[in-house]
Amino acid sequence: MDALGKHLLVELRDCNRKRLSDLDFLRDILLSAAREAGAIILGESFHSFPPYGGVSGVVIIAESHLSIHTWPEYCYAAADIFTCGNSLHPQKAVDLLVRELQAGDSSILELNRGILNSLVSHEG
Repeated sequence: MDALGKHLLVELRDCNRKRLSDLDFLRDILLSAAREAGAIILGESFHSFPPYGGVSGVVIIAESHLSIHTWPEYCYAAADIFTCGNSLHPQKAVDLLVRELQAGDSSILELNRGILNSLVSHEG
């Protein structure tokens, strides 16, 4: 099946609570995950939320984006890894996140985005 991109929805459970509230650590590992996948990093933005210290962050890549949202009070994180084209390795990014967040349990839902046989070009 031809698709414009691959979107991995990652559930990370039983994670290291301290790491889930460390904005600098999360920025570093999401940037590392993008590099591990072979992406070209264009920018990033991260924000911490009191009182539990949850963090939301996004890394914009030339090929789309990686994002993470954490709930330290539940030892849980949700990550999205959306890559366009066939040159990247998004599973490597997932593996890094699972390892660095010390997730006791994880699951991935993989979606093909932009199925070509059902897209119609509307060029002028």
